[in-house]
Amino acid sequence: MACVKPVRVSLGTSLNETHNTSLHRISMSSEEEEASHRPSSVSSLSDSPCSSPPNLHYVGKKEEIVKAGRLTKLLNGCRDVLILYHDRQLYAMDKRCYHSGGELQHGDIEEFNGRLCIVCPWHSYKITLAEGEGLYQAVDDPTKKPPRTHWRSKGVKQRIHKVTEINGDVFVTLNKSCEAIESDFYQTEKYRPVTLKGQPVPKKQ
Repeated sequence: MACVKPVRVSLGTSLNETHNTSLHRISMSSEEEEASHRPSSVSSLSDSPCSSPPNLHYVGKKEEIVKAGRLTKLLNGCRDVLILYHDRQLYAMDKRCYHSGGELQHGDIEEFNGRLCIVCPWHSYKITLAEGEGLYQAVDDPTKKPPRTHWRSKGVKQRIHKVTEINGDVFVTLNKSCEAIESDFYQTEKYRPVTLKGQPVPKKQ
């Protein structure tokens, strides 16, 4: 009769693999359970102004800004920004005029050549609300009478910032373009104490 050789089964290996698999499953279950109780780091912007990403700066409720017409905010601890509402549109720009640092929140909004501008209360410089361009009246030929004038752009002079509205909350994203813009000069601590001295003195009535 043929001799049947016993087959050796490595129970140790199978038990170890089974043991390791069980531990892995237990470990995964613990991590999943812990994760389910862990607060999520991502939340909807509509929850509260505090949940906004770092690049969005909460400046107020839209209804309050619409009612006020304009307000100023110091954002990121270093940027004085003017937020204004005009003709159903929100705008944001550097608070001080690029020319001499006049505070634009006191300026009138007027239309020149079909473009909405804020007029600096100090020297009547015109700055487009949407682009921050400085506008001026150019004369084609000063020798002709009467002189013919038309509006021209000096290019971007005032730094414009992006405004975002989310569920009635208004946020501003600062324009961090590396390209120098003239209004940047008046956003330094060196200038800020000087503005108080440089402001025009109101005339006595």
